[in-house]
Amino acid sequence: MTTEIKQLTTRAIYKNRWLSLREDKVRFPSGHEGIYTVVEKADFAVIIPIHADGRIQLVQQYRYPVGGRYWELPQGAWEDKADVDPLELARGELAEETGLIAGRMEKLGEIFNSYGCLDQTCHMYVARDLKQGETNREATEVGMETAAFPYDELLSLIRKGEMPDSVTLSVLGYWKMIGES
Repeated sequence: MTTEIKQLTTRAIYKNRWLSLREDKVRFPSGHEGIYTVVEKADFAVIIPIHADGRIQLVQQYRYPVGGRYWELPQGAWEDKADVDPLELARGELAEETGLIAGRMEKLGEIFNSYGCLDQTCHMYVARDLKQGETNREATEVGMETAAFPYDELLSLIRKGEMPDSVTLSVLGYWKMIGES
């Protein structure tokens, strides 16, 4: 018995600059037919910027969908350049949001964000040998702040609920589990 779900038909439901929503008619391995709704988004990069003294650079911004300001790792996608090289994207997002330029970038790997409904891949990087440059934030990032935290303070932010971003927590956990490269 096959374990794959077969797409029978597909139709676009909605599309804007940042995402597309499609609905597929599918056949499950049991033979049952149903629908599957998929959100399509450009891949994104998340960066753990580590200063020479071990501090980790974070950004804080207002997140409209949840109505609050929270700390998170620098991250983002270039919707207008969906086929961009992930390393170029990571370097660009780091500089855009923090003004930091990395002398060294190491790819940790890739994870999926909400793969039950979203096709987006998260490319994870560690940035080192950091030099301060200028930020180049998008209009939607006005009010963004950035600061570097020692690891124990970062853990305190997590405990206090000031860094609830699931991607940030996943990437930091992944980094810790593989041995903090």
